[in-house]
Amino acid sequence: MKRLRLGLIATVLSGTTLLALSGCGTASTKTAAANVPLTVIPGLNGAFADNFNPYSSSALSGTLGLIYQPLFYFNLVGPQVYGLLGKSYHWSNGNRTLTVTLRPNVKWSNGKPVTVSDVLYSYNILRKFPSLDTSGIWTHLSSVSAHGSNQVVFQFRTPDVPYGNFVLGDVYIVPKSIWSTFSNPAKVTNTKPIGTGPYLVHSFATQVYTYVANSRYWGGKPKVHELKYLDYSSGQSAQLALAAGHVDWTDLFFPNIQKVYVNKAPKYNRYWFSVGGTNMLYPNLKNPLLSKLAVRQAISEAINRTKLDKVGEYGYEAPATPTGLVLPPQKSWIAPNLPAKYRQFTYSPQKAIHTLEAAGFKRNAKGVFTAPNGTPLSFTLEVPTGWVDWDADCALMAHELKKVGINVTVQQLSFGAYYSNITSGHYQLAMSWSGNGSTPYYLYQALLQPKNPGNFEQWSNAQTTAALTAYRRTSNVALQHQAINVLENAVAKNLPAIPLIYGATWYEYSTKHFTGWPTAQNPYAQPAPYNYPAEGIVLSHLKPRG
Repeated sequence: MKRLRLGLIATVLSGTTLLALSGCGTASTKTAAANVPLTVIPGLNGAFADNFNPYSSSALSGTLGLIYQPLFYFNLVGPQVYGLLGKSYHWSNGNRTLTVTLRPNVKWSNGKPVTVSDVLYSYNILRKFPSLDTSGIWTHLSSVSAHGSNQVVFQFRTPDVPYGNFVLGDVYIVPKSIWSTFSNPAKVTNTKPIGTGPYLVHSFATQVYTYVANSRYWGGKPKVHELKYLDYSSGQSAQLALAAGHVDWTDLFFPNIQKVYVNKAPKYNRYWFSVGGTNMLYPNLKNPLLSKLAVRQAISEAINRTKLDKVGEYGYEAPATPTGLVLPPQKSWIAPNLPAKYRQFTYSPQKAIHTLEAAGFKRNAKGVFTAPNGTPLSFTLEVPTGWVDWDADCALMAHELKKVGINVTVQQLSFGAYYSNITSGHYQLAMSWSGNGSTPYYLYQALLQPKNPGNFEQWSNAQTTAALTAYRRTSNVALQHQAINVLENAVAKNLPAIPLIYGATWYEYSTKHFTGWPTAQNPYAQPAPYNYPAEGIVLSHLKPRG
């Protein structure tokens, strides 16, 4: 209405007067836009509990990243490394010593200076209370000490360059003067948190809580002045709120997103489902049939990954490649000597049949292939019940495999039973996730390191173990690439786990009130509001429209 009136006035007023009026209107619009809270649905929850404890698994969204910060943030969807409370770092002593130079003149939100003593305390509290050390920092470190007033020195037990990302990025710095007074930090609800991040807690209720910009933030006061976090326990009601334009940022999964969300306000409504990892079909390599490469190859050749994407995943999760590399973010790591046949999967039921026949398998009277000793290729495939898309994927795979003479029975289990089975090796086939990190090492280390919790398939090989060790011991990028080349060739050729599709990170946003969001063209940070500390990076990039 205001814009209409200005348009009518323009026909009768002079240009000078109109400019004055237009300037007033623009300033008013900008002021109004700057004062609009950014509204977030941080996943589907029950009623909120007033808890901003960085050591609690039930801490409210924003506790990590908006209030408390680590030394660095390593972007998993782009090449960026952000210095937060750390300004720079370097390795020495044969990659056993990691030295961090701290950012100067950082203050806690109560105005007191952040000191090297605070940083040391934040690491040593994990040693004093091992249950807080969820990343196992002190299984890798032997000591943490100060060098002067602005440097922290980490001594590693053995060279482990990639683990440095966990040391620098997974430990959140807390004020020693406050946290040293608690006898059990895990049990503190911390309703009035003091941190270094870009936001402060402003209000709390069980249905909504708010943050306001921290004027003392070392990076400058954020342009988004207020955040409003809403409680939704129903996916349907959350989707309706999003489609109606009542939400700026969330991480919901729902089918037909173009129709039910984007098309409701195509000028503003956006989404980007970035790659969060590679979903795999894990064969138990202790099984005498699944340990045979020909069987794994035939299974892979019989799987229609495009159908998994289009039918099981609504077109949201593209087919993976034989290396398991997370593409496109890790495309620079593709080995130059990787043969063309290992760069992309080919769906071919005929080839799967030929592979089995060439390996000496024959069909029985029921049409199921059997080994030379008469054992049929008949397996169970485990998946968590209620994971609707994965349940559909597994049903599709079982149908495709049956057509080539491999009998697969899908078993939907409670998550607890499912996870217990895959981590203890009590399964035959299972669909699951894989590791991920800022380089392919984290995928391959989880997948191939003997006795690693993510090595569900129980792979053990001297060559791949040596390559993992070589990568771990060097900070030389060229040598790291050499090690990764060995690992990706091994995965593509041997299929210790069979890559299926890329796992998506759900992320919807509106540009109606705020701009500067991460996109596929500008993946400056992980985009979902549950990605911490990336959440703070995203908000530091945003600004009110206008």
